[in-house]
Amino acid sequence: MAKILILFAHPALEKSRVHVGLINSVRGMEGVTLHDLYEVYPDLDIDIEREQALLLQHDTILFQHPLYWYSAPAIIKQWQDLVLEHGWAYGHTGTALKGKRLGNVVSAGGSRESYSREGHHGFTINEFLLPFRQTAALCNMHYLPPIVIHGAFRMENKDLPSCCQSYRHLLESLRDNRFTQAALEGAEYLNDLAPAETKEDH
Repeated sequence: MAKILILFAHPALEKSRVHVGLINSVRGMEGVTLHDLYEVYPDLDIDIEREQALLLQHDTILFQHPLYWYSAPAIIKQWQDLVLEHGWAYGHTGTALKGKRLGNVVSAGGSRESYSREGHHGFTINEFLLPFRQTAALCNMHYLPPIVIHGAFRMENKDLPSCCQSYRHLLESLRDNRFTQAALEGAEYLNDLAPAETKEDH
């Protein structure tokens, strides 16, 4: 069983039905550690040793956050700047994270079609997440296809439970290593690998 660390960041969680539902659906889940960065570090004063110890204890690290201005909330950048030190996470002697998996769990207000070359935003979600992919490469980690919740603002309350169930199922599959490497490399979103009965178009 692979251990999963969710580095969660939402500066206005009280306004997000989707992320509240997602984190509640996996809270207490075996093999999954939920780490709310804004809750633990309200002043952005990151405890580097604590964060590095958490990384070493897990096999898969997921940044969960809304897609704010095509990027992540500020605390994630702060976390990266401080925790992923040269000589520890990257560089000739920086091999602490080698072989681990890194990914994103993001919500976006727009539809999947709007995040395309022909769509309103002009680029795909994966293109906006390119800095995370390259961070994984620099740290000798394997980058996972993202889990993406589209249309978060417009999601109806009746659709939220199935969205959360699908998320929990995807984490169970990651934890239990149910995805083949070929499937991971071929998927645009990790959501696309969910069984049909749990897959929802949000």
